[in-house]
Amino acid sequence: MLRLLRPALSALVAATVLGAVSVPPAALAQGTPSAAQSSGSGLSVEQARAAAIRILNAVKSGNAKARYAQFSPALQAVTSPSMIAATMRTQPQVLGYELLSVRSGLESSTVEAELKTKAGNRVVFMVISPEGLIDRYYVDRADDDDSKVALQFVRAVSTGNFITAQSFLAPSVQEELTPAVIQARWLGLQRLTGSFVKVGRAVEAESTPDTRLILVNVQFNRLSDNLYVILNGENQITGIDFPENPAGPR
Repeated sequence: MLRLLRPALSALVAATVLGAVSVPPAALAQGTPSAAQSSGSGLSVEQARAAAIRILNAVKSGNAKARYAQFSPALQAVTSPSMIAATMRTQPQVLGYELLSVRSGLESSTVEAELKTKAGNRVVFMVISPEGLIDRYYVDRADDDDSKVALQFVRAVSTGNFITAQSFLAPSVQEELTPAVIQARWLGLQRLTGSFVKVGRAVEAESTPDTRLILVNVQFNRLSDNLYVILNGENQITGIDFPENPAGPR
């Protein structure tokens, strides 16, 4: 359950437990549903492996249309092939990949893969629906600077990349904060502040052994204020708060 951050911030940070999940998900998928998929049952391990390979081949080739076709209808509603292509141009080129694990479930399958990119290796956890489509995904950012993670999340939100933004969230938070919910909250904020202008600095305001509270300054055409981002020890975002009473320009 999401929590409001602004009241009693210190107590809230100390109590944040949303990131306590053993298996982080992630995603991207495509393919023609089999008879088993059409019946509503989950994919077999072999089917999930084949779907993951199709997904990762599309990522490696940079095929934005194929990647869009691999998203579930709910994800397709908040993106487009052109938006995906623009996002891909900002990301390191994928040189290859390796499947690390494939788990089959009744409602979804989870695939863990390591992407080899020009900027180094990244582990991705993908959740694939019984239809062989991407439900959501998570990228392992445990070794990144926490302020950088918070900045990248806010930049993804501010540029309309709500699927990418969701990939920064802890798996348990992804269940509630879907891309459509993130989009609605961002648009609702701009009704108070005016249109987005730019993302400023990120500052660590408070920390405990298990959590970090990062303030990301964002400027709008009427106001500016900080967005509050809480991360756990693995740099998964476990809480966010858009200001209800934005401050004046700075």
